[in-house]
Order: sequence, then C-alpha cells, then structure tokens
Amino acid sequence: MKVLVPVKRVIDYNVKARVKADGSGVDLANVKMSMNPFDEIAVEEAIRLKEKGAATEIVVVSIGVKQAAETLRTALAMGADRAILVVAADDVHQDIEPLAVARLLKAIVDQEQPQLVIAGKQAIDNDMNATGQMLSALLGWSQATFASKLEISGDAAQVTREVDGGLQTIEVKLPAIVTADLRLNEPRYASLPNIMKAKKKPLEEKTAADYGVDVTPRLTVVSTREPEGRKAGIKVGSVDELVSQLKEAGIV
Repeated sequence: MKVLVPVKRVIDYNVKARVKADGSGVDLANVKMSMNPFDEIAVEEAIRLKEKGAATEIVVVSIGVKQAAETLRTALAMGADRAILVVAADDVHQDIEPLAVARLLKAIVDQEQPQLVIAGKQAIDNDMNATGQMLSALLGWSQATFASKLEISGDAAQVTREVDGGLQTIEVKLPAIVTADLRLNEPRYASLPNIMKAKKKPLEEKTAADYGVDVTPRLTVVSTREPEGRKAGIKVGSVDELVSQLKEAGIV
C-alpha cells in the first residue's frame, strides 16, 4: 500500500509571530520555519504503518516556495521514501489556499495512485482545516477527520475520531483520506545517519503549471493585527464578594 502525506512549511510553533508594521500580514523575515506539527504527526503515522507492514512506500508532498524542500528533507529523514515539491509561489508571504492545494494534491494522487492519504488536520498558520475535506470531495474518496487512532485491516481503515462529546470510531473503505489530530502519536526525532541518508533520497521538483492548476488567491487579507493583551484581574476578599462580582459580570 502506498501512502501519500502532504506537509506544509510554517512558522515554528515555538516562535512568537510578529505582524508587519503596515498590518498586511505576518512578518516572516529571519523567522525560523519548520514542518507543520499536525503534518509531522501524519508523517510519523505513515512510518508506523510501514513498520507494521501495512504500507510499502511513503511519498511526501509539499506545495509552496522552494524553501519547502527543507521541510521535505525533514520528512525523508524521519523515514519517508521520496518527496515531491510543487513550487507554486515565489514569495514566502503568499499562502496557497486550501482549494488550490487540494486540486494540486488530486493531480498528484491521480499520478501516484496511493491507497491512503494522511494529512494534518490543519496548518497552525492559517487554521483553515479544509484541505483534507476538499481533497476527499474532489477524489470522491472516504474521509476520516481528526483521527486519534488509525488501524488498517484489509481494504478498510478503522479510525477513532475526537469529537465534542468524546471519541467516535468509524470504518472507511480504502482508498481514503485521514486527517491527523494531536493525540494520534508522538513524532520521532530524525537521527543523524537518517538525516545524511535523506540527502540522497529522491526529491522531484514540479510547478503548479505542470499540473494545470491555477493558484491565484481567491481571498484578500484586509488587515492583520496582534491580539489584545490580557487585562489584569482583581482580588476579592471573600466568597460572597466573588459571587457578587460574578453576578455583576453576568457569569452566574
């Protein structure tokens, strides 16, 4: 079984994002970038499937700027077999929208013919949470989102999903799209020998034009601003005063 894993290059989750002075977006100059954490979980899950013998090949794909090759090399060092980079933008500030990404992934799926696509449930930069669902619609494949557990049995996948009321277990027929949630696994660190080996693994470079997909943005960012700072709280001297304050605030 071939597994396809899309990965995205985003601001490292440890970095505090800064807004540009003109409010046109987030400043990415000299900012550490890394693989989207949910995509890292998806890569790890694909590797575990291969270690169990359920998967035979892992192909990782990234869509964006040329610098995303570094993100793909990280996935290769973790254990993926080969990579495809689709250069769809020259400016690191241009975010390829979910529908364009889904269309490009559909074209790649049509070529690669994987039986399973594992993607992160969302990217931490735009929080769209849409690409996996859109890809499922374009392909007409089954989908299982927000997966916290994944088991493959024959031509079906059993997925435990995190929902508002707790956990839901469903079974979907392969081929299918699965989006990874935070508790699916704990990604491994790439060892130095594997990092060196990753440099020799195949990394194919394509463009959006090669797949006939228009990535022109449909959305316009009107303004970007940092969230307001948290206001200072107050101290109360007794339970009665606390209840009184809560009643005034309309909480109780």
